[in-house]
Amino acid sequence: MARLFGTDGVRGLANKDITAELALNLSVAVAHELQGQGKFGGHRATAVVGRDPRASGEFLSAAVMAGLASAGVDVLDAGVLPTPAIAYLTRRMNAEMGAMLSASHNEMPDNGLKFFARGGHKLADEIEDRISGRVGNDWDRPTGAAVGRIRPFSRGAEFYIDHLLRAVPGRLDGLRIVIDAAHGAASVVGPEAFRRAGATVDVIGGAPDGLNINEDAGSTHLGNLQEAVRLRGADMGVAFDGDADRCLAVDAQGEQVDGDQIMAILAVALHETGKLNNDTLVATVMSNLGLIKAMEREGIHVVQTAVGDRYVLEEMRGHDFSLGGEQSGHVIMLDHGTTGDGVLTALALAARVVSSGTPLSDLAGVMARLPQVLINVTGVDKHRVESDEVLAAELARVTAELGAEGRVLLRKSGTEALVRVMVEADTESRALGYADHLAEVVAQRLAL
Repeated sequence: MARLFGTDGVRGLANKDITAELALNLSVAVAHELQGQGKFGGHRATAVVGRDPRASGEFLSAAVMAGLASAGVDVLDAGVLPTPAIAYLTRRMNAEMGAMLSASHNEMPDNGLKFFARGGHKLADEIEDRISGRVGNDWDRPTGAAVGRIRPFSRGAEFYIDHLLRAVPGRLDGLRIVIDAAHGAASVVGPEAFRRAGATVDVIGGAPDGLNINEDAGSTHLGNLQEAVRLRGADMGVAFDGDADRCLAVDAQGEQVDGDQIMAILAVALHETGKLNNDTLVATVMSNLGLIKAMEREGIHVVQTAVGDRYVLEEMRGHDFSLGGEQSGHVIMLDHGTTGDGVLTALALAARVVSSGTPLSDLAGVMARLPQVLINVTGVDKHRVESDEVLAAELARVTAELGAEGRVLLRKSGTEALVRVMVEADTESRALGYADHLAEVVAQRLAL
């Protein structure tokens, strides 16, 4: 049977894959698993629930809250807020669990469910598997005063903004910034946090109507932000995704600054002040080789994990590292949050621009991105990618030819019958040539 949870919660087409029935039943299962049979030192369990602005989030969040309350959990309805806000509020309110309705950067028709345990931490794989096993099981239903209560939690946004401002290392007075909020969950709190920090803020993608989330906006569509920054003469721009757990940036010329460059800038800033724990940055295997080389030059060690911010977080928590993230813009600052936080990342990046007196373009120059080509090879037996001897030999040959000036990564998809071929090299033509060649070998050797 296919695993219910993916790498970041449960996600699919709303009202087809992600139904009200599934949301209710899954929430009951989460409540039973995380309640530990209702033993919380004699008090009733509490959950914080939030959502992004998708239309389907209205009925799905109602179903989640109904499921939790029916299982005897008191619910704080935080409304529309970013995913990292719900993680923070779960910790701030000492709640036993949190739930977020969002499909992140996916198009509007999709939706998803993410759950947090006490402290605002994402659930471990084994806990998710136990929850999946509970879905649909018979259970004793509380009655009378034992059922949970649902209350609005209007203070959640203010608590989150205060948290962000406490985490900002300095004021942003004199900075002009354009924010693309992706018509998403940070459309209000993102710009407000920047204004309170002293920045002059122009907002695009900040008018969610339930249907336009991520529509030609946000971190997956930077064109409008690049144009707006140039036209308005801004110092920089930042773009969030639908639930604002990631952030990408553009400099004053409208050039993209990706997650690797953002991590490099923040790592150097923390390293200079002695706040980069163990002088280490945690990235994934998809991060550009240019990041690794730049950090070595700056005296910063890089640890790489499997793709997925949850694996970055596990490595950080396990070894007391303070900064990590992904090329896509998920950046985790563990001293201030338990998950990727796009608004926090943007504030920290802007604060570095202001405190250093250096344009973002110059700060981003700390690393040079090597040309990177990614090809998805479909219709293959992905499970043989590590065992085929001919493929392994060809991979070794290409790796040797690239030497220290490039690298190769073959990665099987976690959800589809495909293998991702990624090649980095000193020139675009070399990267493309090797990637095309290896993609052909993968297609031939692993064909279904």
